[in-house]
Amino acid sequence: MKWKEREYGEESPFIPAGPFKIRLPFIHYRFEWPDYVQGLLMCAVDLAAIPLLIELLGMPFEVALAIVLLNGVFYLLHHLLGDPAVPGWITPAIPLIMLYCMQFPEGTERVHALIAFQMTLGVLAILLGSTGLAAKVVSSIPSAIRAGIILGAGFAAVVSIFEVGGRFETFPWTISIAVGIGFYLLFSKHFNKLKTTHPIWGLVGKLGIFPIIIIAIVIAPLFGEAPWPTIEWGLISPDFMGLWTNYTMFGLGFPPLMLFVTGIPTVLAAYIVLFGDVLQTKALVKEADLSRPDEKLDYNPNRAHLIFGARNSAMSVLGPDVTMAGPLWAAMQVVVVQRYKDGRKAMDSFIGGAGSFRWGTNTGLLLLPIVSLVEPILGIALALTLLIQGYVSVKVGILEARSQSDLGIAGIIGAVLVIKGAAWAFPVGIALCLLIYGKDFFKNESDETFTKDLAPEANENV
Repeated sequence: MKWKEREYGEESPFIPAGPFKIRLPFIHYRFEWPDYVQGLLMCAVDLAAIPLLIELLGMPFEVALAIVLLNGVFYLLHHLLGDPAVPGWITPAIPLIMLYCMQFPEGTERVHALIAFQMTLGVLAILLGSTGLAAKVVSSIPSAIRAGIILGAGFAAVVSIFEVGGRFETFPWTISIAVGIGFYLLFSKHFNKLKTTHPIWGLVGKLGIFPIIIIAIVIAPLFGEAPWPTIEWGLISPDFMGLWTNYTMFGLGFPPLMLFVTGIPTVLAAYIVLFGDVLQTKALVKEADLSRPDEKLDYNPNRAHLIFGARNSAMSVLGPDVTMAGPLWAAMQVVVVQRYKDGRKAMDSFIGGAGSFRWGTNTGLLLLPIVSLVEPILGIALALTLLIQGYVSVKVGILEARSQSDLGIAGIIGAVLVIKGAAWAFPVGIALCLLIYGKDFFKNESDETFTKDLAPEANENV
């Protein structure tokens, strides 16, 4: 089947639907098989939510698997409705949400707390998106605070791996080797040149971090850090009935209204982190757009808010999830962007790459051979995506700063975010901006050389 081709410099074809731009596979975009194949195994990261759900809510594996499948279906909404992003969790906020929910006794009360939290977050996002305030929020926040939020998200992702009791202590050799190879394949200038010299290296480059997952499956058992996978055949058996009976409003009733009130401070803190993902998405889409003049990419924060707000609202009813529904899977957005930069022959449309990847993860989640193959290395896959996200967050966060003062403020905001949480980080950032910039709080003056705060004689030596 032939998709509708676009004119040079235009957007990919779509069906207009209010704020949305509907695009269907094989009709409005070319199906990208390298991204689809990569998604088949990268479903390992989606599956890594299962241990978190078991730890927090005491869920059986099959019930948690049902939640992962529901999430997978909703991931497709982003590219189908015109959002040029690979959606994922609100990853840096997960520890914050876990701590909040653990304040309540395990059982009905804790499940109700999670339902109320996710529903409130979803309604907040829809409200911001439908009123058009989301885009204004993104553009009006001072650059120092934007930089600090994104930096803090990067710091939090890295800290979660290397802290005492973190995943690095469980998989030290596998994470070191897999992450080292992953960073080389994704970010190395040497490999970027190497993949142009031979078709084999070119193929490896197109597959993103798919080869690293394969390597991890082999390395982990060799170092005694995970068992060899036991391949099972057939389709998975998620327990939707157990989910809806024991972990949703269908079986437990509507949460007490007080839980919606008590969750507001933590919801606002989680939104601050989510806001950093929106900024990061905007920056990565802009990077992709500048690299390919043949396609116009339209990222609209209001539309993104409507989509992930609807995802959170729906999941709060159908299957509450501690990972939440976020606007971005940073690691895979980077992988798709990197392949997109290779030109139209490599990837015709960014929507095609992002969409094909998410169709691949959904296929992988259904296949028992793939689920059983990656099950032993779920923790490693999660560590890999967190460290790539940390790298990208720090890079993008620094680039958001406009002066040395911005960088100093951002560093403090990022550190406070990791140590005290987002609810502390945002007020600290506002206070520092007021103290340092005063009436120029909202100016966001650009200074790409980072020398505006130096004395004139110092500038002459830069």
